[in-house]
Amino acid sequence: MWRNSVHGWGLPSILLHWLSAVLVVSLFVLGWWMTGLGYYDRWYQLAPWWHKSLGLTLLGVTLLRLAWRLGQPTPKAHGLSWERMLAHAGHCLLYVLLLTVMVSGYLISTAEGQGISVFGVFEVPALISELPNQATLAGDVHWYAAWALIVLAVGHTLAALKHHIFDRRDTLRRMWWPGGSRR
Repeated sequence: MWRNSVHGWGLPSILLHWLSAVLVVSLFVLGWWMTGLGYYDRWYQLAPWWHKSLGLTLLGVTLLRLAWRLGQPTPKAHGLSWERMLAHAGHCLLYVLLLTVMVSGYLISTAEGQGISVFGVFEVPALISELPNQATLAGDVHWYAAWALIVLAVGHTLAALKHHIFDRRDTLRRMWWPGGSRR
């Protein structure tokens, strides 16, 4: 139930996956919404604070998820060899995009040398700051990588639904129930 096996994902993998999914979608919606806020809007200062705090939470979850995944077996993939290869490449790209979005967000927020408050509990220091055009360049990377991440996440979701509905594979059930499907 706790550890991954060749038959299915363990509970930590499942919980970290769904927490990541909720955070990614929430951050994308929040980020998109806050770019339209006016200076005198009461959320003008609060929305970025939430966005940064949730983004650093996602970074922690992602690093924990990667560490857990490196120490655990991966369940046996089903399907044709090209589907398995595409799924592996898609998962790798998801992680690359996640890290790209979060590192670029960090670089935007620390461009002027200030750390980032995480829910007012602790501060992540500005380790890299005041590079030429840091906020602008990191902002462009952040924007395009976030869009690429959301598009890939939608593709990931559609592929899981295809495997579940049309192929009648247990791919989606394995991400809901620890240890594998209960067929």
